[in-house]
Amino acid sequence: MRWTLPNIITVVRIGLTPVIALLPFISGYWPKVLAFVIFLAAALSDAVDGYLARSRNEVSELGQFLDPIADKLLLFATLVPIFWMTRHPTILTDYRIPWWGSLPVWVALILVGREVLITAFRWFAKRRGVIIPAAGPGKLKAVVQSIFIGATIAWFAWKDAVAELQLAGWAREVWDQFHGTLVAVTLAGAVVLTIYSLGVYLYRYRALLR
Repeated sequence: MRWTLPNIITVVRIGLTPVIALLPFISGYWPKVLAFVIFLAAALSDAVDGYLARSRNEVSELGQFLDPIADKLLLFATLVPIFWMTRHPTILTDYRIPWWGSLPVWVALILVGREVLITAFRWFAKRRGVIIPAAGPGKLKAVVQSIFIGATIAWFAWKDAVAELQLAGWAREVWDQFHGTLVAVTLAGAVVLTIYSLGVYLYRYRALLR
């Protein structure tokens, strides 16, 4: 077992996952701002550990095992507060997503189900001697998905700040429209790319299903 720097970064990312999941449930906007900052650091570390592993020639089986686990845990953990909070607005704060309202159950099932299915498919392929690397659509899906999650956590912080600080005026309205649109559009993009990238993987490696 090689505890290289990239592997340590991945383990730290796994350790931060429950912190990111729990902070949005704490009242006030500062815990949610902190959750956004930690999520941003965790998302960027995903690219950093991969780059370090390649540049330092420290690609290991442990890293290849832990990295996708870290990614999926981060997704599942962040969807929990998003799913709950968009369904349970407080007396002062409405966390619902513009155009969407709450995070639909079918959307959560698509986002989570795709990850479970691809993980199982990769394991199935590996047992047959085929390694399925990350493809372009999958990487783009991950980027858009991360933007949606980060923007949504920041949306929760913004809504709390508006209520607590009693923000008003045209600047607040403009940001409200921009931020809300960003969350809604990236959610739509994440859903489309999730379905599309799954189809790409299954089509490219359809021979394994025969």
